Amino acid sequence: MVSPRQRRAAVAWAQDAYRLSQRRACRVFGVRRNVIRYVSQKAPDELLRHRLRQFATERVTFGARRLHAVLRREGRTVNYKRLGRPYVEEGLQLKPRRRRRRTAGATRELRTVPTRPNERWAMDVMHDVLHGGTPIRIVTLVDVCTRERVALHAARSLSSPYVANLLHAAEVARGGLPEIVQCDTGTEFTSTTLDHWAYWNAVRLDFSRPGKPVDNCVCEAFNGSLRRECPSVHWFADLPEAQRLLTAWQEDDNTYRPHSSVGLESPVRYTSGGLSLPRASRSRK
Repeated sequence: MVSPRQRRAAVAWAQDAYRLSQRRACRVFGVRRNVIRYVSQKAPDELLRHRLRQFATERVTFGARRLHAVLRREGRTVNYKRLGRPYVEEGLQLKPRRRRRRTAGATRELRTVPTRPNERWAMDVMHDVLHGGTPIRIVTLVDVCTRERVALHAARSLSSPYVANLLHAAEVARGGLPEIVQCDTGTEFTSTTLDHWAYWNAVRLDFSRPGKPVDNCVCEAFNGSLRRECPSVHWFADLPEAQRLLTAWQEDDNTYRPHSSVGLESPVRYTSGGLSLPRASRSRK
């Protein structure tokens, strides 16, 4: 028994099961009576608990740190440690992730850390299915510096011209192309068409090593968040509905969701506020 709550429960059980007095039950368990008789003088935090339960229903993948950032954004000056107690008591903890074992490997040269928007983009492809079982593919495009979701498109199948057109649309929307686009060695990225597009637009394609998704870790982390918060909680009836839900999630992620890589701010707030990165993201090459 470590916590006061556990000690109170043990003493109450002994009193009820064996008809002991409070004094004797405390002596049996080695608990001081002032621990049992203590009444908290703190103001009730029902409003905070209600807001946490509401957030946990709306944002099922948000942990305590992101919920704390959202509450601060709303103007609630609550300490993180004070938030932690009702967060645990309400049973809102997320299942901890299992850490993978890392084995020693060859020394690799570090990539340069981007210092401004549109300096480096990361691109990848996800797989999902519609309600009827039809497979679809989702192209994800992320700004490595600001973590802003540049593009998020779903299609029945992908080709290199489709990817080139998608990059061109992103160029128009963002007002320019990056110096580097990092991606894996999928067929839609290693084709001659995309190689010609990169050459004529003065963009360098930075390919990951085969079997090394850590080389494109920014996009892989984004894919994990997208998988947990959109495809895993929605049934896509058809392709237009899938695109509509993906676009809505992209807008919410860019304007609202706190990102730990940019100081628990949203990418749009980070970019507009001119904030500096709290720590460098050291992607490896």
